[in-house]
Amino acid sequence: MKEKQTKGRYMPQKNQPAIADALNALLADSFALYLKTKNYHWHVQGPHFRSLHLLFDEQAAQILATTDLIAERVRKNGATTLRSIGDIGRHQSIKDDDKAGVDADTMVRTLAKDNETLLERLHEAKDAAEADGDIATSGLVDGWADETQQRIWFLKATEGY
Repeated sequence: MKEKQTKGRYMPQKNQPAIADALNALLADSFALYLKTKNYHWHVQGPHFRSLHLLFDEQAAQILATTDLIAERVRKNGATTLRSIGDIGRHQSIKDDDKAGVDADTMVRTLAKDNETLLERLHEAKDAAEADGDIATSGLVDGWADETQQRIWFLKATEGY
């Protein structure tokens, strides 16, 4: 006996492209923020080296852990994920930072701002998911938003030491 498909109960239908687009934008910014956070982890210097080095590493690992889940949500919504560094570059809104000699205070402020940008992307993904009753994506986004808010809190509490 074939089960009746109910809006939001199984896989969403009408808004899948919007959900996938929002998730791919989120994925691009997650990869950009991950790499920037690792870059700062590798290059931080100064009197608070150890605490910032460890903080940046913890945050980078947390960001990287979301990427596979985000990509799998894209696939579950019937779309393809980002395929390359170039593809990430075309979709990211978080700017790269390849400057040498960035001071620790600037690193902390930049990462706080970039996490706020990521939080905006999370809200976009949440809105797209909720518009179609995709409670699975919506629920995952809630958890990622909480992690992002915690990173912002830690970074802002660290500003100025």
